[in-house]
Amino acid sequence: MARMFHSELSSDHNTWFCDDEVYTHEYAVSLKVEEILYHSQSQYQDILVFRNKLYGNVLVLDGAIQCTEWDEFTYQEMITHLPMNSHPDPKQVLVIGGGDGGVVREVLKHASVEHVTLCELDEKVIEVSRRFIPSMSSCLGDPRVTIHCGDGITYIAEHTAKFDVIITDSSDAVGPAEDLFKLEFYKNLKNALKPDGVMCCQGETPWFDLPLIKNVMGYCRQCFPTVEYALGNTPTYLGGSIGYILCGKNPDRDLKTPIRHYSETELDAMNIRYYSSEIHTSAFVLPRFVKKVLTEESDTLK
Repeated sequence: MARMFHSELSSDHNTWFCDDEVYTHEYAVSLKVEEILYHSQSQYQDILVFRNKLYGNVLVLDGAIQCTEWDEFTYQEMITHLPMNSHPDPKQVLVIGGGDGGVVREVLKHASVEHVTLCELDEKVIEVSRRFIPSMSSCLGDPRVTIHCGDGITYIAEHTAKFDVIITDSSDAVGPAEDLFKLEFYKNLKNALKPDGVMCCQGETPWFDLPLIKNVMGYCRQCFPTVEYALGNTPTYLGGSIGYILCGKNPDRDLKTPIRHYSETELDAMNIRYYSSEIHTSAFVLPRFVKKVLTEESDTLK
């Protein structure tokens, strides 16, 4: 078995892509490369798209797999419908990151939505996604969508009480996304939300990132009266699971209980394959080792 990193591309059909995001070099996710579709260096990061027979087209940024056509719906649906169904009437929505379009696609499934702003730092990610992952990005041409190419941190700081829901679909806490995991960012997120606003951000995996998750939860608790952590399953990501940090400005709203409940027929009509009302509630039931750490006082508060 041959392995390659993003800097060692090959058309050899025995080549496997090894996700650079390894845990102390003892664990990695690898996918077989059927064909390299695209590879370039943008202003901000290395961008790679390759095809895998099972997973379809795979988007990789700086050596870390971001999404695959095969299982992207598991992540997109959870990071979107958890906050959207925790708000009574989401009309104005902001998506930070998510240039592949997956979150925007799911947001637009809610009839109440009047406008979605996509704030993506790297315009090249949007361009590449439109070309190679149309099942996620074709929604970006919807008239309700405005695309802003720029820094999400700056954008948030310039808006006050504008959005009902903010979803941060960031890559991991390194490189361009590092500042999206700091206290100042969460303070500005709160200020950019309307009084009943809800925000959700990518919460890493507790199998490998529990100290980071604990600290981010600590930052969020300094800013929001209601903070929760949910878990979902995405086979592509390290450990097969990914977390979601959900925060609300209304202290009386239970984020663990969805406001809207959909029938199977409604979910089919919305083309929702992972999320459901039952999944919403059960996602907040955490393994004991995770719950224990996340309920301890965070280092960020000491």
